[in-house]
Amino acid sequence: MISCSISKKVSREVNDSIEHSKILNSGFTGLAIYDPETGKMIYALNADKYFIPASNTKLFTFYTGLKILGDSVPALQYRVSGDSLIFAGTGDPSLLYENLPESEVLNFLSDTKQELYFQPHQTTSTSFGPGWAWDDYNDYYSAERSEFPIYGNVVSIGISDLENTPKSYPAYFQKMLIKTNEDNSNSKVHRVLEKNELVYTDNWKPSENEQIVPFKTSPQLFAQLLSDTLHKKVEVLNITKKDQKLDRTLYSLPSDSIYNRMLQDSDNFIAEQILLMASLKISDTLAPEKAIAYMKKNYLNDLPAIKWVDGSGLSRYNLFSPRSIVLLLEKIRNEVPQERLFSMLPAGGKSGTLKNYFVNEPAYVYAKTGTLSNNQALSGYIKAKSGKILIFSFMENNYLLSASEIRKQLEPIFKNIYEKY
Repeated sequence: MISCSISKKVSREVNDSIEHSKILNSGFTGLAIYDPETGKMIYALNADKYFIPASNTKLFTFYTGLKILGDSVPALQYRVSGDSLIFAGTGDPSLLYENLPESEVLNFLSDTKQELYFQPHQTTSTSFGPGWAWDDYNDYYSAERSEFPIYGNVVSIGISDLENTPKSYPAYFQKMLIKTNEDNSNSKVHRVLEKNELVYTDNWKPSENEQIVPFKTSPQLFAQLLSDTLHKKVEVLNITKKDQKLDRTLYSLPSDSIYNRMLQDSDNFIAEQILLMASLKISDTLAPEKAIAYMKKNYLNDLPAIKWVDGSGLSRYNLFSPRSIVLLLEKIRNEVPQERLFSMLPAGGKSGTLKNYFVNEPAYVYAKTGTLSNNQALSGYIKAKSGKILIFSFMENNYLLSASEIRKQLEPIFKNIYEKY
């Protein structure tokens, strides 16, 4: 009876806070707060309506990795044939990606005495996901997805020894930096849409942090970049997988290392590559839609209907309800030990994308953020002062304010739950 009374009181207070918030009422708001012990919703506002989830989509990608990939990331498939080592990608994002621990791939390919032949998969996967904004192609968060990424599929632009002259890393792209006088107002490097030409002007200025620009991927470019790194030739084979069966797999990193980066920093590139790796494991095909269909059929069929099209949440085609995300989070909590789970999620006031929000000692909010222009989401767990765990999903669409203003509206609401529940 006491628990029921607290639930009703908290529900009323949450409702009053939302009703009196001009900021939250400027858009379309959904919130579900769920008690996994009782299996009941403490509070539900538009919990069954559909919202664009932004990077909350990564929670579904995380669960996909948990169910399909196992403890270690598959790095490459290969076959030794005489004096040749023939290898293919699996979608592993870690090769020379500075945001992940060092991959086993580099040492493996460097140490081998065989000649190296890269065998591309026959894939129908596109570089961009469905519903991505094409004009984001020059921004760091829109790295192309590919079967064998290298350097995170991005080039870093910094300052060289020559004044007002950019410098690329990897150095291979230096010859692709082209100075032009076409747009004197542009202070950043811009890649030509369908090429790896990196254009800058007299007005170019180095940013405080290096500018990160996605490059156009291809099997030939991958082989060239890998050759430059290994200092030995890597050739591209134009044969079918049927002709050359690759019967061995090399593993690179613990899977948790890529989940941690994806969840803490909302890394879109890693999220997309997780779906590619999962797809290859279940179907021998690099097709994210196959991984999504497999998960919906086998592990998410008890959730309310969802529309899920990519790994990162860059697409505005994704549509989830707060209830569907809460039920997913319950599944994850039932399968992942709490200490491990909470260490991977951003913690309020402590880490990742929540470092500046929900500041408290100890941390009490462990959640995944999500932001697209005019769309905000936050879903995860509240650890109340009593030790009780609640699951929540907040989603706000169609507002014209800043994302931080929206998120700050939740702080007094969640702090009240933390204190009283």
